[in-house]
Amino acid sequence: MTENRYAALRTLSALRPVLNGSVGRALEGLLSALYHRAGEDAMDAYTALFAALADAGADSLGAWLDDCLRYESTPYAEAAARGTETPALTRAARNDVAVLSALAAVPCAEWKAEIAALLPEDWAEAAAALPEWEKKAPLSFEALTQFYRTNGTGLFARYRAFNWSHDRLLPVEHPDFVPEEELWGYQLQRDKVVANTRSLIEGNLVNNVLLFGDPGTGKSATVKALLGMRGFERLRLIEIHKTDLGDLGELLRLLAHRPQKFILFIDDLSFDKEDMTYSVLKSLLEGSLEPRPVNVAVYATSNRRNLVRQNFSDRSGDEIDIRETIQEKTSLTERFGLRINYGELSRPQFLRMVEELAGRRGVTLPVEELRAEAVKWEMRHPSRTPRTALQFLASLPAR
Repeated sequence: MTENRYAALRTLSALRPVLNGSVGRALEGLLSALYHRAGEDAMDAYTALFAALADAGADSLGAWLDDCLRYESTPYAEAAARGTETPALTRAARNDVAVLSALAAVPCAEWKAEIAALLPEDWAEAAAALPEWEKKAPLSFEALTQFYRTNGTGLFARYRAFNWSHDRLLPVEHPDFVPEEELWGYQLQRDKVVANTRSLIEGNLVNNVLLFGDPGTGKSATVKALLGMRGFERLRLIEIHKTDLGDLGELLRLLAHRPQKFILFIDDLSFDKEDMTYSVLKSLLEGSLEPRPVNVAVYATSNRRNLVRQNFSDRSGDEIDIRETIQEKTSLTERFGLRINYGELSRPQFLRMVEELAGRRGVTLPVEELRAEAVKWEMRHPSRTPRTALQFLASLPAR
């Protein structure tokens, strides 16, 4: 039986990367030691396998394999996610799942008996005392394939938020976003962002989005909140810093043809006139020989409507066609098909927001006194925004 299992494991191909980690190496080591009748090596490999499963937080080999197969990037998983799997690759993957399922179904007592048979008699007590994992074999080829087609594989299946930095995609395990119900004001603006994103989820080619306006109005929060909205489970958010804009070609090729939908998020965007990296962003938005994938959109926030700073010298220099200079610097903004203004609230809007936030936070101050104090606070601070409202409420003494 051990010979058959070891031979079967050596046939893994379409899903072979599952053997690369500590659990996979220990499993392979166990079968190899049993096949070569090396009892002490088999015991070492068995205990290493138990420790690796425990370290991974898995109570069984089957549970670990199911999790690993879902999120490990393998030849079959990548092809199934794109819908490009061939009959030969599918047959190989089906065989691999059958092999791994059979191994997951082996009870620990059977492993221990095989190890004990290769050891001296005085080792029998130690072999019997070896720890055991649960016997579970939940693997299903059809369920795995459907998972790949719906969720993709690798990092994009496991995580929903990322940073793109120095040609590397870094997952954000616990993204910081404000739940939709905790966003205040600017409902019309947010509705436009949500509608555009919903169209992206549905597979349509959508507009790139620029959210501009006063600081503290919730522009960034609007974008980040998309991750928590119902129906947007296939959405992935990738934050890109301005200094990494030159590396986007590689990222776009990585994202194309995947089942997920991606927002490339650039926060607090603006350029000095000497900064020519804005030309890279212009090409991404529109005008590059390599088109933007249909499953990708660019969302940017800025405190400025015109993203490239202009000086009076731009309008009075010695260039013959001053108009072309100005158009060159304003054309970046125009390449965002959806431009949404987050302006300062009027005083009545600001006071209504303060009242609503105060009610939700259990502030017991009488309404007239609350409004009067809010007006005093607003007059001493630069803008009427949700951030200013929250700062005012935080300044109130506990009652």
